[in-house]
Amino acid sequence: VQLVESGGGLVHPGGSLRLSCAASGFIFSNSHMSWARQAPGQEIEWVSGINIGGTTYYADDVKGRFTISRDNHKNMLFLQMNSLKPDDTAVYYCLRGRTVQSTRGQGTQVTVSS
Repeated sequence: VQLVESGGGLVHPGGSLRLSCAASGFIFSNSHMSWARQAPGQEIEWVSGINIGGTTYYADDVKGRFTISRDNHKNMLFLQMNSLKPDDTAVYYCLRGRTVQSTRGQGTQVTVSS
């Protein structure tokens, strides 16, 4: 299993970023996928998930701002993040599974700062 995240960076409050995750080594289309994040000094927290049917799930503090999606033909997972806040600053991880204990990639840093 390999999960490689990209798309992180530095953005001003109110800005947007789109994270990508390239998946390989497993049947992507048969896997529930998720995003999680870990802020400095904090535990990793679940952010969003998408099941094999395309149903999406969001943590309360990102609902309405973040959109998870997947491309099963390209084995890609995405997270569109809008209206970013400083509290969104964290390392974002792509996970194969439903929980933060699932297999994850190396992460991509998102920093929201003016």
